[in-house]
Amino acid sequence: MTNSSLILHYFSHHRLSFKTFFFIPTTLALVTTLFVLFYISSTSHLLHFNHHHTHIVSVSRKKTPPGSPLFPDSGHSVSKYHRPLVDLSKRSGGGGRNASQRSAGVELGSNGNCMNNTKVFHDRDIFREDYKWMNRSFRIYIYPHKRNDSFANVLLPVDFEPRGNYASESYFKKVLMKSHFVTKDPTEADLFFLPFSIARLRHDPRIGSPGIQNFIRDYIVNISRKYPYWNRTDGADHFYVACHSIGRSAMEKAWEVKLNAIQVVCSSSYFLSGYIAHKDASLPQIWPRQTDPPNLVPSKRKKLAFFAGSINSPVREKLLQFWRNDSEIYAHFGRLTTPYADELLGSKFCLHVKGFEVNTARIADSLYYGCVPVIIANHYDLPFADILNWKSFSVVVATLDIPLLKKILKGISSDRYLLLQHNVLKVRKHFQWHLFPVDYDAFYMVMYELWLRRSSLRLQLSPSSDSS
Repeated sequence: MTNSSLILHYFSHHRLSFKTFFFIPTTLALVTTLFVLFYISSTSHLLHFNHHHTHIVSVSRKKTPPGSPLFPDSGHSVSKYHRPLVDLSKRSGGGGRNASQRSAGVELGSNGNCMNNTKVFHDRDIFREDYKWMNRSFRIYIYPHKRNDSFANVLLPVDFEPRGNYASESYFKKVLMKSHFVTKDPTEADLFFLPFSIARLRHDPRIGSPGIQNFIRDYIVNISRKYPYWNRTDGADHFYVACHSIGRSAMEKAWEVKLNAIQVVCSSSYFLSGYIAHKDASLPQIWPRQTDPPNLVPSKRKKLAFFAGSINSPVREKLLQFWRNDSEIYAHFGRLTTPYADELLGSKFCLHVKGFEVNTARIADSLYYGCVPVIIANHYDLPFADILNWKSFSVVVATLDIPLLKKILKGISSDRYLLLQHNVLKVRKHFQWHLFPVDYDAFYMVMYELWLRRSSLRLQLSPSSDSS
């Protein structure tokens, strides 16, 4: 009782101190909350920009050997392996930027000046050094199949020169099979190639589109039983290549392929649940051409922009709605009355507009004919985005900005256009296939993307673990 009385007597004479006891932590909590809110508001724009578009790649900065050949582009870039911000659909507010700045892919510094987007490579020196390292050391094991295999037409390369809209898939396999990257010793392999062809499966009357999922499921079961390689990593060091859009649903009965293996696909959209950016890679859709690319000086390109194609998406319907009868933007739907090549050659900008998928061969067409591609396809993980700075040779327009397309394109200065077109001529060699590959062509660029994705953990196989 005495102690209790003393405590009550103390607080009765120190009421101000008692209130202060509760006031101090309350004040501290309020100040902390205000500080946190201020910090979040000042950094939210940075978080928004970098959330999904930064690719961190572990690279070896080897010193370039003396006498090594110079890479064609001698410039330096300030960024290293940053993915381009292509998904503009969530940035309709623009953060204070007008439509032409938001859609033309122009990044502004804090003072409003344009940042450096003139170089075609994120980092030319790292790419050059890694490219040589890849050429020396990268090894791929291909699951073997014989000519008398009942599905040899699906598992082996075609015996003719690939052609058509989905030729990239066949070109890659045909060239890979004869390349120095292939090893017959799985113990030294960095990656394992699943050689089935989605395009060939689609046309095989025994399988067809409905049977592809079952075929893939059974194929994975077979190799996992016959060989030890798949089971070591659940397929994380395996990859397949597909260009036809049906490839996006081909793995529905083999989810371990979709989730673990590297998918090198033309239908490379962030919007698709089956495509995992940075694990998977974008394959360029390229229409094969045998001749050297033509050249036409910019001053002779009289049309502002050109598009030709079928109406097979809401995005193309919107383009048609606003620009079908325009005198400067030529939006054609149906059969052209003039040669397609002439239209591409005569235009400053060539429109790549999302159809059924985000991808078409129109980007490669534009580059081949020296026309600056305008990409109107939200969520498109652009080919070779780990290597190439797309903002230096293309224009990205959000689909919501289609009504402002002419304003955006005319807002690009003459100097900026000449730089874009000059860079188009630099990068187009990376979007060409050759039966006998040429350094830095499409085949080698795909190989480099695969090399970046090779496992950092190399599991050693003992000879006794190999199956016959």
